[in-house]
Amino acid sequence: MEFRQVLLGGVPTRVVRHDDWLVAADGRRLTPDEAIHLAPVSPSKILCCHLNHVSRVREFQIQLPPAPTYFHKPVSALNAHRGHVVRPSNCSWLNFEGEVAIVIGEVTRNISVAQAPNHIAGYTIANDFGIHDFRDTDAGSMLRVKGADTMCPLGPGVVTDWSFESKRIQTRVNGTVVQDGSTDEMAWDMHYLVADLARLITLVPGDVILSGTPARSRPVFPGDVVEVEVEGLGVLESLIVDGPTPVSDEVGAQPTATEEVRSTALGGDWEHRGQRPPMPTSRDQLPYPRVRPRFES
Repeated sequence: MEFRQVLLGGVPTRVVRHDDWLVAADGRRLTPDEAIHLAPVSPSKILCCHLNHVSRVREFQIQLPPAPTYFHKPVSALNAHRGHVVRPSNCSWLNFEGEVAIVIGEVTRNISVAQAPNHIAGYTIANDFGIHDFRDTDAGSMLRVKGADTMCPLGPGVVTDWSFESKRIQTRVNGTVVQDGSTDEMAWDMHYLVADLARLITLVPGDVILSGTPARSRPVFPGDVVEVEVEGLGVLESLIVDGPTPVSDEVGAQPTATEEVRSTALGGDWEHRGQRPPMPTSRDQLPYPRVRPRFES
């Protein structure tokens, strides 16, 4: 079964897909093409696996960590099928990352990997967009890189009877295939991720876990249409738009185009990949906000 959230008569309404129709509990129906989609779930948290697909590890010529690591997207980053993804006007390095999202179905804490399937409501598609312009300061937490408003499109719906084995994940930009991977190349499967996170964090119904992206995440630009297709889950579409205002330079870390930024955004296309790691940028070379700290060493 697949359920979605749409606007019906101006009201958020849960609908179930039946063939070519989306049908509400009261019998009202509409087609997927005419529907205004909302995010299919309302999570209390969005947790994301940093690195999981072997193709991405090989692209960056790095080693897979011994266990998965994670970052967090605020729920304010949530977006929907056919939603607008906003690139701030003074940023240049907005990347797509097509992947599968796990949706939690019941309160989950301290479970085994074998128990994990009983705690999953279903799966949906995610595009884990990130503004790498802020990677110099946020590389660890990824909060501003991955947590900005509109950076987490989910949808179009949640499929409850989907098996994640041997499923193709493909991302297209303006119709051209740019990522082409499979769930079989994941180092840690969906059940492992749920059990791992639930050791220390209570997961509740609607919570979302992003499971990682294949190789060839690359920058996109205003006007681009990005589609993520996952076998059995459908197609999630996003439109990249230019933000009406720049990120303020009054406070906080500022957008940069250092080697750390460019090497991450360009992946295997970075001109020094395989020759040397990105050169660190000293603190004095990073742009400062106009309001400086009260105490400086």
